[in-house]
Amino acid sequence: MSLKPMMHSEMSPNSSLHYAIGLIAYCMAAADGTVQLEEKQKLKNIVDAELLCKDDAFEVTDIVFQMMDKKHVDRETTYNWALHEIKNNSHYLSPEIKATFMAVIQKMSTAFPPVTPEEIALYERFASEIEPLKGDPIYYNK
Repeated sequence: MSLKPMMHSEMSPNSSLHYAIGLIAYCMAAADGTVQLEEKQKLKNIVDAELLCKDDAFEVTDIVFQMMDKKHVDRETTYNWALHEIKNNSHYLSPEIKATFMAVIQKMSTAFPPVTPEEIALYERFASEIEPLKGDPIYYNK
């Protein structure tokens, strides 16, 4: 299943980054199996608190929930696409945004105890893949 069609062609690089981290958060919520209603609400609360994009014309959770409501979403495909999108827009990845993204994923991994080996592995994978990405201050300081 391709997630490319879900992107809005008018999305700014910053919007694309936020959309992608919302998808990674979804993957974290689904890492231990089916995403439960309580997990959806917890994800919405975390994303709303951490990622609300005031400069964009959409609320991140609206798009994330579109993904969550789809049937048969392949988590690996979703994760890989989201990471690809983060890498493609990494020039806008400020240290603050990067830290916020890590905080969101960490909060998602511990939102519903017990923390599973799948959640730990996904967190460690994301941390290792986002760590080397460095934004360009020319772009993210605008």
